[in-house]
Amino acid sequence: QVHVVESGGGLVQAGDSLRLSCVASGNIFSINFMGWYRQAPGKQQRELVASITSSERTFVADSVKGRFAISRDSAKNTVYLQMNSPKPDDTAVYYCNVDVAHDSSTRYFSYWGQGTQVTVSS
Repeated sequence: QVHVVESGGGLVQAGDSLRLSCVASGNIFSINFMGWYRQAPGKQQRELVASITSSERTFVADSVKGRFAISRDSAKNTVYLQMNSPKPDDTAVYYCNVDVAHDSSTRYFSYWGQGTQVTVSS
């Protein structure tokens, strides 16, 4: 079907910059949505951090607005999360979500990556 793979996570000092990448591959006719979610330690829910649509409409959560930015390279089925001035509260597993159509029916299906750990030290 579709594989979604995140990369770029790791340990970073507060105030440094980090860029996460997510690549979707496989049976992809079109993509209408790509988003970054995170799950903080001790929390059960995944929080939407930022998203971007095929028309490049973007959403950024208030908690990261002004610090994080989302962008997309549609030709490479890749979405990025630029993390500037990260804080310890940004520590989480970051997951990439992609809505994919497999054919011209434009019925979309949701795929998730395995997640990448981001740890921000003070």
